[in-house]
Amino acid sequence: MKVKRIIANIAAPDPASADSFYRDILGLELVMDHGWIRTYAGSAEMNVQVSVAAEGGSGTEVPHLSIEVDDLDEALRRVQAANLPIAYGPASEPWGVRRFYVRDPLGRMVNILQHV
Repeated sequence: MKVKRIIANIAAPDPASADSFYRDILGLELVMDHGWIRTYAGSAEMNVQVSVAAEGGSGTEVPHLSIEVDDLDEALRRVQAANLPIAYGPASEPWGVRRFYVRDPLGRMVNILQHV
């Protein structure tokens, strides 16, 4: 047996409120909308990982999601243009990533990172 897909499910009273972050800022495509659930996906094939952690590293809280991007500066610019407060960073971490934390419109902590 092979795992084909892992899906992150985020509870929200108004799923459409996530559009401004996941679609508009991160550029994910809305691939399914049934009103009660909206699914966003990237266009490229992605690797799937499940992390289990006691902390988020560097003394930070464990984020709800970690999203790797190819241009952290552009992601940071989009988050700042949307007037979303940065909760941590940007920081270059000793394990080889540059990252920042931001809360999505649903209040979930998101770790946005780029390997350096």
